[in-house]
Amino acid sequence: MNYLDKINSPQDIKSLNAQELKQLATEIREGILNRDSKIGGHVGPNLGIVEATIAWHYVFDSPKDKLVFDVSHQSYPHKMLTGRKNGFFNDDEMAKISGYTAPLESEHDFFVVGHTSTSVSLACGLAKARDIKGEHHNVTAVIGDGSLSGGEALEGLSNAAVLGSNILIIINDNEMSIAENHGGIYNNLRLLRETNGQAECNMFKAMGFEYHYLNEGNSIEKLIEIMTKLKNNNRPTVLHIHTLKGKGYKLAEEHKEMWHWSLPFDIASGKINPQFCGGENYNDITAEFLIDKVSKDKNVVLVNAGTPGAVGLTPERRQKLGQNFVDVGIAEEHAVAMSSALAKGGCKPVYLVWSSFIQRTYDQLSQDLAINNNPAVILVFGAGISSGDVTHLGCFDIAMISNIPNIVYLAPGSKEEYLAMLNWGIEQREHPVVIRVPGNVVTAKAEVDTDYSSLNRYQVLQKGEKVAIIAAGSFVPLGYRLVEKLKEYQLNATLINPRYLSGLDEKLLDDLKENHQQVVTMEDGELDGGFGEKIARFYGPSDMKVLNFGAKKEFTDRVSVDTLYQRYHLNVELMVEDILKLA
Repeated sequence: MNYLDKINSPQDIKSLNAQELKQLATEIREGILNRDSKIGGHVGPNLGIVEATIAWHYVFDSPKDKLVFDVSHQSYPHKMLTGRKNGFFNDDEMAKISGYTAPLESEHDFFVVGHTSTSVSLACGLAKARDIKGEHHNVTAVIGDGSLSGGEALEGLSNAAVLGSNILIIINDNEMSIAENHGGIYNNLRLLRETNGQAECNMFKAMGFEYHYLNEGNSIEKLIEIMTKLKNNNRPTVLHIHTLKGKGYKLAEEHKEMWHWSLPFDIASGKINPQFCGGENYNDITAEFLIDKVSKDKNVVLVNAGTPGAVGLTPERRQKLGQNFVDVGIAEEHAVAMSSALAKGGCKPVYLVWSSFIQRTYDQLSQDLAINNNPAVILVFGAGISSGDVTHLGCFDIAMISNIPNIVYLAPGSKEEYLAMLNWGIEQREHPVVIRVPGNVVTAKAEVDTDYSSLNRYQVLQKGEKVAIIAAGSFVPLGYRLVEKLKEYQLNATLINPRYLSGLDEKLLDDLKENHQQVVTMEDGELDGGFGEKIARFYGPSDMKVLNFGAKKEFTDRVSVDTLYQRYHLNVELMVEDILKLA
């Protein structure tokens, strides 16, 4: 019998017996693997939280009782139990369901969440609002052990502990972050596991929480039993459950880091769909370059905040790096500050981070790094206009980083230029250097400099007249195509690679006034506060006409790149139309 077919809301599971709930767990795991194998997604975290999710919905009453997920890496079972199972079994429905919690999808979701360490803080707000309004319901936060290394999680726990009313924090302890856990906090978690929660040294009790431990965190019966006891508990409570990441899929159980998230794959063999494999990529290019660099200079130190696989630092590569690789856990803010101090101490730090995660570090970029002008290098991966979900967009970093004094923000247009900038950034000792890692790997069509010490000197790739195209970073290839297209309209345009997103080549821009009437900027990011606006402001008092091409200030959610490029006029035909209209 297929039980999931009859589950359209959490109320439908309350009449099932223990054996039927176990069968339901099996069916949910089938849904997780089916969806992930077709379109990719989070595998291990969702497989490991199935029983806990079933038990919570069996005991509590959603949406009156509130369930807040951390990161949403483990929200798939919740979605299947709250009316969205078709998004896991029906191929045509999969794209309609986000991989993260989404209030627009369901009344059972309360926040759009895709970044880590947030759930306890969000749950605190819901609980406080409930208390102020005199309402009576349960508020639960689910947070993985890996997320506990994030500063916001600790801030949230500190506040939740003194809330003085109902809030349940489920610590989903599967002994893993995305990769292995790093940080002193995990010593206490291990001690609590080893003592079945009885250790006198207990950080949760020390904060003031009522504490409960369940070693059998994948037992539906025991989860239901303990959650029933904790329902309507009128004090801040931690339920620490020990679960198995990847449970039910042998490959994910045995290779937990590899199967945290996956591209589409064959369930039987675990092999990635061939159409998503192959080709040169900047993860491998960067990792191999830095491993070689470390082998020659032990002062080079690689820093990452809990996502090493996402930037090409596989377990094998981390082993090669040894003590010259530092994973600080899910703590991006700490990573920036530590990198600054590593540079001050005489090392050559390189912090590798995704664009959507560097957003968390604005204060550290400004205060800990830029004001002190320490020569750390930061590599920003995953940057640019993309089809990603709303929580992982990479189009905001230019506006954020390029306007902080002292930081040199570089945008390479080719593989060769990227490696030259990376090498220069590591060896120079004058500035904090941030490099926007391109997406597609392309070969340089012009000679590449090796020294970028003369700041804000743009490179003229092709000389022309009337129209100047300034194509930043990953849009250099698009700039070449635009120049070629304009020739069909008897326009021999100039093509410029600005290289520096954080400053203006005022001499070159002044020189353009002599034989150009129009300047076109192209950037793979948001226009508001971005690179192109710097150019437009420079030419403001003059007669030069300026066209800025880039992303609108908006949150997009799984919108195809082709659709976005059309919307933003970032294709050659539409840009030519706009240029000719302004001519």
